[in-house]
Amino acid sequence: MNRFHIGLVVNPLAGLGGSVALKGSDGADTAALAQQLGAEAKAPQRAAQALEQLLDVAAQIKISTGAGLLGEQSCQLAGLQCEVIYQGADPSTATDSKELARRLIEDAKVDLLVFAGGDGTARDIHAICPAEQPVLGIPAGVKIHSGVYAVSPRAAGKVMAQMVRGELTTVTHADVMDIDETAFRQGTVRAKRFGELLVPAELRYVQAVKMGGRESDELVLADIAADFIESMEDDVLYIMGSGSTVAAIMEDLQLPNTLLGVDVVKNGKLLAQDVTAKQLEQWVISEQQAAVIVVTVIGGQGHLFGRGNQQLSSRLLAHLGKDAIRVVASKRKLQQLDGRPLLVDTGDHQVDDALAGVIRVTTGYHDEVFMQIAAP
Repeated sequence: MNRFHIGLVVNPLAGLGGSVALKGSDGADTAALAQQLGAEAKAPQRAAQALEQLLDVAAQIKISTGAGLLGEQSCQLAGLQCEVIYQGADPSTATDSKELARRLIEDAKVDLLVFAGGDGTARDIHAICPAEQPVLGIPAGVKIHSGVYAVSPRAAGKVMAQMVRGELTTVTHADVMDIDETAFRQGTVRAKRFGELLVPAELRYVQAVKMGGRESDELVLADIAADFIESMEDDVLYIMGSGSTVAAIMEDLQLPNTLLGVDVVKNGKLLAQDVTAKQLEQWVISEQQAAVIVVTVIGGQGHLFGRGNQQLSSRLLAHLGKDAIRVVASKRKLQQLDGRPLLVDTGDHQVDDALAGVIRVTTGYHDEVFMQIAAP
């Protein structure tokens, strides 16, 4: 079974200065002073409160983290098993948070990076985090100005559980903010924006559905097309699968489209139309050309591969890997699956297993959701 992989970073110094009126915890001197004044680390316990919300889905997750206060203790407090991949300094520093996060992203390749801290921790994560790595903050610091944190530890845990269960979860870019603590201690609030991180948007779409919100198919397809075209790179083969959502992208590119076939686009031009599996394997595998596969979801069924697009062979998919797949679909189409996962049926069970797990689906302009892929 492909388990949802969570990476956990806990900043044990986060929030130390709050209870002793130091207005923050940034800097080794401030943390040391806070401890001298009797402050106790609260971040590990707050992280554990979030993790406790995952007990019902424990069999479906894998947690990787750092030793001791960096995350291992929080997992133990919550009653969850974890894999320790990093031993930090004692006491820990911002360098430990960054290095643990880097290893979780680059080596462990986690589906979701979760961190407990405050705005300083968010800045540390932002400094090393790729723009498209999904993250979620557990609020544990004195200063929580950034939009990357859940409203409470329990809320963070509920969002994680929702993602693990494969419920429709929108992701969006949120601001990383921090204030000047020195000025704050002198009574001046001086905030600064440091960038963005990709975070779950906490049920926003589900609430809109309950309110009777409806998508305009034409506008949604236009938004999906605009987002995709903005991301296109030079000298890459874009293998455009069948279906009306992909056809909308081709229409926006002002290129002819094979609705029930596969076309190839390169540098904004139609390279070939209604291609075969052998043609694609020749270009991508034999000639080693960089490529991206663009597919949509078969309405009502949820199949990505193996239904009407056998030109996208298991050999091609095995060569390119999951990272080369771009899925586009409207939220309405995904909602019609009633919580069922997306499906792959390539004819090669090893390829199917490799594709299983979490994937992001473009559902609008700069709008994505998480979905689970299951191999039948």
